[in-house]
Amino acid sequence: MATPLTADQLDAALTGLPGWSVENGDLTAVYRVTRDQLPALYAAVARAEDSANHHARITVLYTSVTFALNTHDAGGAITELDTDLAAQIDTLARAHGAQGA
Repeated sequence: MATPLTADQLDAALTGLPGWSVENGDLTAVYRVTRDQLPALYAAVARAEDSANHHARITVLYTSVTFALNTHDAGGAITELDTDLAAQIDTLARAHGAQGA
């Protein structure tokens, strides 16, 4: 089972995740993409999620994509699984032309 991050561990992780923050208990980021970029970004993130066996809640609203992460097996807390996937999502988003909101 994944272990929840302490407040200090989470603060340290956030320094390496520009644009990510904790919102309502989730590790969250919003990116802006064109509608043409969205399918490829979504597919790339889905592959990363499946590889990690860990999944984000993804909300799409026009050209805004929000990713929210927590670890269900840790009672909905934020764990290293979340920070690792957030880093992968950030890399993929930028590679697909997304801009942090």
